[in-house]
Amino acid sequence: MCMYIKRERYLQKIRPYYNVDLIKVLTGVRRCGKSILLEQIEEEFVSNGFDKTHIIRINFEDLQFEKIRTAEKLNSYITKQIKDMDKYLIFLDEIQHVRSFEKVLASLRATINCDIFITGSNSKLLSGKMATLLVGRCIEFRIMPFSFAESYEYIKVIGKNQPPDEFIIDYINWGGFPLRFSFSKESDIKRYLEQTYLGILDRDIITDKSKINRQNFEKIAGYIMANAGKEFSSKNIQSYFENQNEEGLDRKTIYRYLDKMDKACLIDRVKRFNIVGKQAMSYIEKQYAVDTGFRMINTNLVNFEDTFFLENIIYNELVSRDYEVFTGKTYKGEIDFVAIYGRKKCFIQVAYYLGSRETIEREFGAFKPISDASPKYVFSLDRFDYSRDGISHINIVDFLLGKVNINLS
Repeated sequence: MCMYIKRERYLQKIRPYYNVDLIKVLTGVRRCGKSILLEQIEEEFVSNGFDKTHIIRINFEDLQFEKIRTAEKLNSYITKQIKDMDKYLIFLDEIQHVRSFEKVLASLRATINCDIFITGSNSKLLSGKMATLLVGRCIEFRIMPFSFAESYEYIKVIGKNQPPDEFIIDYINWGGFPLRFSFSKESDIKRYLEQTYLGILDRDIITDKSKINRQNFEKIAGYIMANAGKEFSSKNIQSYFENQNEEGLDRKTIYRYLDKMDKACLIDRVKRFNIVGKQAMSYIEKQYAVDTGFRMINTNLVNFEDTFFLENIIYNELVSRDYEVFTGKTYKGEIDFVAIYGRKKCFIQVAYYLGSRETIEREFGAFKPISDASPKYVFSLDRFDYSRDGISHINIVDFLLGKVNINLS
């Protein structure tokens, strides 16, 4: 029997749009749980009395729908199932497989009494022609692999008892892709993540039409994943490949590959925030992986002397909570994150453990150049409260479980 948890964080965001005349668009990396979330949405409608005979669902990765690959065929299939003027629920899973699908959505919305939910494994699903045809008619929800709290809830459902302070190490290593919890051996988890990762490359990036050099792309992608969270420089990538006696890559190709990874939801490209000028800057400063499991299979080692894995987890958590997240720049250095919601913000530093006076001084001292009165936080795995000088210390596990939260001003 397949077990799953209710993804309440996302359902809470989507519910206000039930029966609202907007197309609900769920985007996210493959295997993050979008299809299950669609099922949970459908279950909520049915439990509230919606007529099951008025539900149309298509998963375009299901072999029975393999021939529906054009707008005309999709429109014909759906309209043939419409029997009356009552409302229909239409679920279209992985719709990017259908050419010119945006034309069908615009037509259905204009001619049929329906509520439409779609998913796609492309972060730019709402760009281009779809944005033009459906401007103001869509609402997007970004879906991510299990958060730490969801992962911890799930392991309890499947009968694994482990204190959260111990489970965080497992999560740092292997992330939150739902199906990875089906395996107990690290070798099996690693194999599953590797096959999932390569599957994304094959299906969403290195296709017959992409004209991408597979060997070069895999090396670039592996380097980006292994260095997620570190300051980005195309020159460093060029130098790395030159030192490896590899074929040279120009900056244009490197940025093209980065864009492909971004579109496939493998990475987030994070901009810098000028704290002194109090404004976001236009260029990209860092990349973070969609899941630390993908970073792990490209590094094979978590170095507890650096904080990049934990930074990645905190970044993904903040994004899933709908914060706008930047890296921070001061005149003396940098702040790991500037989290913004509306017109309010806070500053965050991330460390594994504050185990020495030097580490404490470095992490808390990073805020000294900041005169901005917005709240300042140091996150670490320590249970002892190191708060001082108006700077709050937060235990990472408690934050990820929602036991404590950040304030913005």
